[in-house]
Amino acid sequence: MEYRPLGRSGIKVSAICLGTMTYGVQNSQEEGFEQMDYALDRGINFFDTAEMYPIAQSAETYGRTEEIIGNWMAARGNRDKLIIATKVVGPGGFPYIRGGKTRFNREHIHAAIETSLKRLQTDYVDLYQLHWPDRSTNTFGKLAYKHDPDAGMTDFEETLDALNDLVTAGKVRTIGVSNENPWGVMKFTALAEAGRGPRMVSIQNPYSLLNRSFETRMAEVSIREDVGLLAYAPQAAGALSGKYLDGGAPEGARMTLWPTNKRYRNPSGEAATRAYMDLAKAHGLDTCQMAVAFCLAQQFMTSAIIGATKMPQLINGIAAADLTLDSTVLEGIEEIHEIYTYPCP
Repeated sequence: MEYRPLGRSGIKVSAICLGTMTYGVQNSQEEGFEQMDYALDRGINFFDTAEMYPIAQSAETYGRTEEIIGNWMAARGNRDKLIIATKVVGPGGFPYIRGGKTRFNREHIHAAIETSLKRLQTDYVDLYQLHWPDRSTNTFGKLAYKHDPDAGMTDFEETLDALNDLVTAGKVRTIGVSNENPWGVMKFTALAEAGRGPRMVSIQNPYSLLNRSFETRMAEVSIREDVGLLAYAPQAAGALSGKYLDGGAPEGARMTLWPTNKRYRNPSGEAATRAYMDLAKAHGLDTCQMAVAFCLAQQFMTSAIIGATKMPQLINGIAAADLTLDSTVLEGIEEIHEIYTYPCP
């Protein structure tokens, strides 16, 4: 397993990160333990979670994923071997989380970290991330930004001051953003350089063969400012396996359980998936492994987050860490990308 710098923090994380958002709904605690045991044995030291997990989120399961990870670390006694990343919920309609008025202000950030630490059964988290922006912007499947002059937001200064409190107190080692845009990253970076608090070390955004929008919005900022990408959905939420093509609905799969999730199931997304599957087959490759290996080859990539509901899926995804794509495959990927540029933003 390759280990890469987490921004300018001095921390090194595995190029594959274990995603855990299925623990507590699609996966039981026992299954989560099996996944975490395997990942650690394969050299993965980097686990990602969030206070709102598992997905699909509900009042009944809120925080359950962190609890399962905490129970596993307590049972194994291995906290010192791990880099644990979690996230604080941004503004949105979650009435069961701090009264439904979550913001990135001091009150909510301080309250959120305390509950996460309790569930994780640890004194600190290594990477604390803002799950999505505290403002109206183009996240979660939107390419175009449409400005809303009446939308409120928490001042960046207050957010960074609150995060600085946590770093100073030793409850957080370093900080990052998620589902963010260049403007947000640069605002936080400028404040940090002006002495207002710690520097963001990472950005967790979607990136896959079906969604390469990061390359136009964020790649230069990521490289020049050392805010590396933690790519979520590098296999397009399993769509690149082809299991959803032609109306496929495998038992227990995410888009079978929640069919309103159409992000990777539009006509252009399915056409692109077929093209990438054909390319992989022509070169004797597994499409999902090809997808992950492509992500890992990008200059702005710190780690690709692999999640799974079944062990064979996890084993297959992690194995991509040992795969290097040759120039012919990479050229084929670019040819497909020219035809299906942003099929699933």
